[in-house]
Amino acid sequence: MKVVLQRVSEASVDVVNELGTLDPTFEPQQIGPGFMILVGVTDEDGDKQIAWLAHKILNLRVFEDAQGKMNRSIQDIGGEILSISQFTLFADVHKGNRPSFIKAGKPEHADFMWIKFDEALRSGGVPVKEGRFGAHMRVGLVNDGPVTIVIDTEHDMPDGTR
Repeated sequence: MKVVLQRVSEASVDVVNELGTLDPTFEPQQIGPGFMILVGVTDEDGDKQIAWLAHKILNLRVFEDAQGKMNRSIQDIGGEILSISQFTLFADVHKGNRPSFIKAGKPEHADFMWIKFDEALRSGGVPVKEGRFGAHMRVGLVNDGPVTIVIDTEHDMPDGTR
């Protein structure tokens, strides 16, 4: 799994239909202070990656304390998460000018893992709002800092836990 995490003061998502207008079947989602995360899944990802990544995000100390140091977690500040599934995080641009997405998980698996991942985040007591898997979304955010962190379970998880 790969996540691009951004510390935000606010973030939102809506879904656009094939006509280019707002999809009335999707209620736009909005959060206040917290994280906007883009989530990519591979076919090799499973429960171990979900557990490790959710724990890492819930405990990541990137919010400022009273001394102005990044020393508080999203749980500490009572923040929220906006989670957006994004297969393009696994784009391969080595050859040619059109990205290949062969490393991205198959839709059925990726959707299932994304839902389980969001549930793992919620189990940590943090409200999680979501975009819609596979939809054309418009994501807005105010990056606070800016603080943007890429976490990739393939490279960042300790070897013994993969």
